[in-house]
Amino acid sequence: MQTGAFTGFEVEIRDPGIAWIKFNTPERLNGLTQPIKRDLVETIIQAQMDNAVRILVFTGEGRAFCAGDDISGQNKPIGGRPLVSPIPPGHDTEIGTYEGLRHLSQALNVAIRNCDKLSIAAINGVAVQTGMTLALACDYRIAAAGARIGSATLRFGLLPDEGGQYLMVQLIGIAKTIDFLMRKRIVLAEEALELGLLHEVVRGDELESHVMTLAQELANGPQVAMRLLKRSIYNAYEMTWEQSLDEIAAKTAVSDHHPDAREGGTAFREKRAPNFNAWLNDSRDADLAAFRASYQRMLREARRLGLDDANIRALADEYPL
Repeated sequence: MQTGAFTGFEVEIRDPGIAWIKFNTPERLNGLTQPIKRDLVETIIQAQMDNAVRILVFTGEGRAFCAGDDISGQNKPIGGRPLVSPIPPGHDTEIGTYEGLRHLSQALNVAIRNCDKLSIAAINGVAVQTGMTLALACDYRIAAAGARIGSATLRFGLLPDEGGQYLMVQLIGIAKTIDFLMRKRIVLAEEALELGLLHEVVRGDELESHVMTLAQELANGPQVAMRLLKRSIYNAYEMTWEQSLDEIAAKTAVSDHHPDAREGGTAFREKRAPNFNAWLNDSRDADLAAFRASYQRMLREARRLGLDDANIRALADEYPL
């Protein structure tokens, strides 16, 4: 996947395969715009399809995780290069609002939830409206002590229109969701933990290291089985008992015959820790071999065209990978 500074966020890959995605507009409390959301969707899809990525982490710079949509009114350009071309944002008519929500705003949380790789929200500060819904779409939510979380859309006469009501019902049930949303509550992380919206609350200066420890633990687990299990758990919420049995049996037919399962059994018999994900190393080696072959073909073509080494180096500098 592509790394670097994009529209409203930056991406880096940390060992072993952790995509660290940080919202980087603290002057706007990391508020999101439609272009930022589209670029985030593209980043999530790239992470899903890149074997080098195992876990996704979302966090923010400054005192906010994400304070919802950007309503700062600054009208200043946001730095970073775009990943996708701009399109109309919608919301100009009734049907435009419907289409903007379904295909732009809601698409971000759908992409997070649909990604088979586990995701962690490292909530460093304020997470409200869109920010809270994005965090709820993640598989793990760990917050810094004192972070504030809520969805006070009714203060503006608006709805939690990006799926927050559904995700809250999943996590804490109808009664608590009714109270939380109708009373426009924004709560401290400690109360959010008691409600069941968070997995853990840690000291602010320990948040990044704590999340990295969890991400590394998850990244070193058997990735195929974990991705299948994630999907099965979410599917089970929508299924009957009989349907869930059939669904996980079908997935087990894959995981039981995967090399990770053989390694798990061998490690148990040999009384050692398992070394999962050898298949990912094999895939990386194959990708590297394919890249080298492509690079050699490119060099041969460049020399056929009469370019010398100096010209080739100049091209490489002009068009870096």
